[in-house]
Amino acid sequence: QYKQWPEARKAHAQNWNPDHPGCMIAGFLLVNRVPGNFHIEAKSKNHNLNAAATNLSHVVNHLSFGTELTDAQKKRLNSHKGNIDMPEKWAPLDSETYIVDTIHRSFHHYIKVVSTHYNLGRGWRNKMMAYQMLTTNQVMFYDEDAVPEAKFNYDISPMAVMTKREGRRWYDFITSVLSIIGGAVTVLGLIDGVIYQVLKPKKA
Repeated sequence: QYKQWPEARKAHAQNWNPDHPGCMIAGFLLVNRVPGNFHIEAKSKNHNLNAAATNLSHVVNHLSFGTELTDAQKKRLNSHKGNIDMPEKWAPLDSETYIVDTIHRSFHHYIKVVSTHYNLGRGWRNKMMAYQMLTTNQVMFYDEDAVPEAKFNYDISPMAVMTKREGRRWYDFITSVLSIIGGAVTVLGLIDGVIYQVLKPKKA
């Protein structure tokens, strides 16, 4: 009786109620800095579920690691855009929709997490830390007797990215100017020597 389930679901798609979009999950997890995963599935000890009738299409409203940057910190980082390396999106899964239109399938997400430390100058306000995420997504196939799950695999890198921005000191500028002057004097001396050798009067 479940063979016609995809067609039946499409027929009832127009009856979707915006007041009841489905299961909504919010919260946080405390994890160790080692590879791991968490998953979401439709399963209950008190109910019998048919795996063919389980659809794990989902929308990721927000998913991030660590303490989020404040708006003031993001604004400060954006003011240095072009001078420091920044990701296009801090949370690339945010506001993304993952739809499964075939039974016995579900999306699995693979997340590489790297801590990034920013030092934009003196003072604690210019020092901040955030986690960059690199994600890939793959549709996985399940056996008929298995319940599909939306799975999130994460790998927190033991390495960190350090980004430091320093202003040019006054003595660096003076050193550069003196180097340019010294180079110019040397070149002029060589030119003068060549001209002298070419134009000097020859002895009879």
